[in-house]
Amino acid sequence: MSVPNSPSGAPSAAPRGSFAKVVTSSLIGTTVEWYDFFLYGSAAALVFGAVFFPESDPLTGVLLAFGTYAIGFVARPMGGLVFGHFGDRVGRKKLLVISLLMMGGATFAIGLLPGHATIGTAAPLLLIALRLIQGFALGGEWGGAVLLVSEHGSPRHRGFWASWPQAGVPCGNLLATAVLAVLAATMSDPAFESWGWRIPFLLSGILVIVGLYVRLAVEESPVFQAAAARAAQARAEGAERAPVVEVVRRHWREILVAMGVRMAENISYYVITAFILVYAVQEAGVERGTVLNALLAAAAVQLVVIPVWGILSDRFGRRPVIAFGAIGTGLWAFAFFPIIDAGGFGMVLAAAGVGLVLHAAMYGPQAAFFSELFGTRTRYSGASIGYQLASIVAGGLAPLIATWLLSTFGSSVPVSAYVAAACVLTVVAVAASRETRGRDLDDPAFAREDTAKTG
Repeated sequence: MSVPNSPSGAPSAAPRGSFAKVVTSSLIGTTVEWYDFFLYGSAAALVFGAVFFPESDPLTGVLLAFGTYAIGFVARPMGGLVFGHFGDRVGRKKLLVISLLMMGGATFAIGLLPGHATIGTAAPLLLIALRLIQGFALGGEWGGAVLLVSEHGSPRHRGFWASWPQAGVPCGNLLATAVLAVLAATMSDPAFESWGWRIPFLLSGILVIVGLYVRLAVEESPVFQAAAARAAQARAEGAERAPVVEVVRRHWREILVAMGVRMAENISYYVITAFILVYAVQEAGVERGTVLNALLAAAAVQLVVIPVWGILSDRFGRRPVIAFGAIGTGLWAFAFFPIIDAGGFGMVLAAAGVGLVLHAAMYGPQAAFFSELFGTRTRYSGASIGYQLASIVAGGLAPLIATWLLSTFGSSVPVSAYVAAACVLTVVAVAASRETRGRDLDDPAFAREDTAKTG
């Protein structure tokens, strides 16, 4: 298949109508997958302890349920590794379809899974297996979704358009929380705990069908098609290595940069959206419903500002915008908890809202920045590995570390210092990187790296 070229000889950006499908498919796909991922966390807090670990006391049951939640984070790097490798080999679109089917299938199966009272210890074991599939699928989703948009779009506006798949995170969070809130408000507690909680998981099947319909209409990017042709020639000459091997060998510095950039963004996000429930309810005495409503409003604000930060990264560069977000988040971490201590919806909304706006400054430009760090034949692997490896030590452990610091020192200051330390790491990573704004993703230098003989 021939690849359309621009006058300069580089593959051209997708036509406007085709590109709109690419952006829409990426946004819908990431929304569906994060809906599934966040839904599990909410259900773990609300009902999974009683349904799958009834022999434990209530608090222990919740802790065990959250343990299965954390397993999803462990599986994400493996998903990023496998999907990245094959996504660089056979294409972004095919792997995105597979990840959506895996995530949707696992979520739908959780909705049908019998509880401990029906099948005994097989119930939590099956729950763990399905959670591993969820994490594995999510590990492959992010890289493919953002790369599909980045590679189809023009360099001039890449930060803006690539930020839309990023907006799928607050979209999925809002959707999952809203569905649970409607069910909780319209059903009795016994009915919700008995069977009502299954409805949101089964609804995932409908969302997956919608996501597949949009995603299957998308074509591979001209940039990838050109790189695939070069790779075919390299294989014929015996010069090509596996993409995952090549990216670790040649781009380990870029992987470390990506991981460093992720530290502040990932840690701050889970402190703001997860640990806030522990601190606001148990320490500040704020009603749980008040905190959840404030988080919903804050997530809606974040949804709006993520593309704005993407636009600013197109104008001023990826590095200054990300650094601004990291510095601002590090400073805000010390105001975050005192504001919550004041109590009330408005104060919690202010703390979480400003925190998520600053977080969005790091998260919005991240997709374009990571895409521009790697060559086309190693881009899916490199971006996914850097992104997902950081999630284990950052987001996966952040609520646990924050809770331990609070219980050990009896103060929120160590938690703020923990977030600030992560922000310092991110600023250092940004300072050690090069500015990538406007970079041609089909840069000949990338092509030479992708097909170079290794001797």
